[in-house]
Amino acid sequence: MIETATTTCSIALLDGDRVVDERHETVGRGHAERLIPMIRDLLGTSVPDAVLVDCGPGSFTGIRVGLAAARALGLAWGVPVHGFSSLGLIAAGAADDLGAAVAITGGHGELFVQCFAGTPPRATGALASLTPAAAAAAIADDRVLGSGASALVAARGHGRAVEAAPRAADLVRMHQDDTLLPPRPIYGRAPDAALPA
Repeated sequence: MIETATTTCSIALLDGDRVVDERHETVGRGHAERLIPMIRDLLGTSVPDAVLVDCGPGSFTGIRVGLAAARALGLAWGVPVHGFSSLGLIAAGAADDLGAAVAITGGHGELFVQCFAGTPPRATGALASLTPAAAAAAIADDRVLGSGASALVAARGHGRAVEAAPRAADLVRMHQDDTLLPPRPIYGRAPDAALPA
């Protein structure tokens, strides 16, 4: 299990719904330098049955680092590679029936936001990239999780912000269907670059 889409570099070895071992660091940048040594340290010579990877949304570079590593390892080991969402992983870390919005910092002053409810948490709305003001108007949940929680709650003027980052080991709390996404990027917004006319 690989999570590099945010400021964390987080991996976990899972056996069903049990966390065998994990490594978790807040790195900001430098995922490419940290990831493979962390995997080597965690696994040794063991080969997992599958590789799961955070497809985003989040940092463009972090998403690509995680996906490239997951695909390469899957090919080398001859095991399937599946994806999951960083927002779903953050919601799983809170795993309760209260429901919450997840908001993480995106590009250009926007937040990636999505609402979740239930245990295990399931998305109750679509992923969106919105300014804090637009997110405050669109999101009804009083509790907001993630790196963008404070910005959303401040724009709304009320609510409870819970700063949270995704942790690989929390994958055991995700709904199984949400861990079987195709291993391709979830960017959460349209590209900044445009093709010439």
